[in-house]
Formats: sequence, C-alpha cells, structure tokens
Amino acid sequence: MSEDKFEGGFVSHLAELRQRLIHSFIFLIIFFVICYFFSEYIYGFLVDPFAQAVKDDNSNRRLIFTALQETFLTYLKVSFFTAFFVTCPYILMQIWKFVAPGLYKHEKKAIMPYLILTPILFFLGGMLVYYLIMPLAIKFFLSFESTGASTNLPIQLEAKVNEYLSLVMKLIFAFGISFQLPVVLSLLARIGIVDSDFLRTRRKYVVVIIFAAAAILTPPDPITQIGLAIPLLILYELSIFSVNLIEKKKLEQEEADA
Repeated sequence: MSEDKFEGGFVSHLAELRQRLIHSFIFLIIFFVICYFFSEYIYGFLVDPFAQAVKDDNSNRRLIFTALQETFLTYLKVSFFTAFFVTCPYILMQIWKFVAPGLYKHEKKAIMPYLILTPILFFLGGMLVYYLIMPLAIKFFLSFESTGASTNLPIQLEAKVNEYLSLVMKLIFAFGISFQLPVVLSLLARIGIVDSDFLRTRRKYVVVIIFAAAAILTPPDPITQIGLAIPLLILYELSIFSVNLIEKKKLEQEEADA
C-alpha cells in the first residue's frame, strides 16, 4: 500500500511539473509574439549604444545585412531574448511553487532571498553592459579606423545587424550569468561545501580564474574583459562577506539550540 502511495505521489509530482513547464512555455511564447510586434523598438533600444557612440564623428554610419533573411532572423532572436528576459521571474516563480511544498519553513525563508536576488543581479549585469561596457568597447574598436593616409585605402566599420546584436545579447547574457556569483557561493556555503576561510585563502586563484573566464566570455579586447573581471572581483569580496554572515547565523542558531 505504501509503495502504491509512493508511486501515486511520484506520478502526481511529475504531472504537476509537466503542467508548470507547459504554463512557463506558453507564457514564453505569448511574450515572444508580443515582443516580435515590438521588435523594431527593441532593436532600436539595443542599437542605441552604437548610435550614441558614433553620433559626433561626422560620418554616415549604418548597420548592414548581407543575406536576405538576416534581418528577419535577427528580429526573431531579439524577440526571443527579450521574451526570455521578461519571463525569467515567472519561470523562477513556477519552479519555486513546485519545490516549496517539500521544504520546511526555515528552508523557504532561507531560499526566498535568492529567488529575488537572482533576477536583480542579472538585470544589474545587463545594465552595466548597456550603459557602460558597450559604449566604451565601441569607441575602442572604432579607434582602429583609418582615413587612408597611411594605408592607401580608408578603413571604416560597416557593422552587420546580426553580428552587432548577437554581440550585445551575448555580453548581456554573459554579464547577467556572471553576476550570479554571490548567489552560487552563498548557496554552497549554506550546504557546507565552502566557507569564508576557504574563499579567503583561494582568493589569488580566483583572480586568475575570473580573468580567464572574462577572456573567454567577452570579445578579445581589454575594455570588456576588465569590465567583467572587476565587477566579479567586487562580487567575490561581497560573497565572502555574505558567507561570513551565514556562518555567524549558523553559529548563533547552534548556540540557541544547545
């Protein structure tokens, strides 16, 4: 009888998970369709850092496409990226509603801040790319243009629509994921895998790993690499502080229970 109950409970959990995944997928598709109708405005928003960086150089700048389907596919990518960005909180909420009934009250209380902090950190990473990193990186790359005085022919950027927007979306995603470092380290500290002493003693190795990760996740230029590495180093130090607070709370709880 207990085995039948276990199987019945397992099947009901799978059915609930399936239902929540379907709801999340439908929600994502609905927002994808909405975003596609506004894809030109979203495109304009993402192109604005480039437009602002070149507005004073007295050149007729433009973005080009070299394949008939390129702009259409780019709009699809932009729409899906925006829809996923918008629906992430809803997807996290669905995951939380599925997991929460199996947690104790103190476990729910411990996890809830991370569910709130995750989209906020992702959004902050995206803002850093859009308002600071991209304008600086664009001006850095444009500095290699030439009027042709020393190269016989002028060298001028004519960026492709797909390549530019893919770069912007890749950087936003890379920075948003990288900014989850405090969340990951704090969760690892809660389950006892790392502690503040461990993080302090490995700091010099982490610096190397962060700069290596920044070199992999970003284009091969110092602006975006340093722009990702420095915030990650700051977030790592904040992670040590948050892990230290977690350890103090654990110690106080153990003393209260004793």
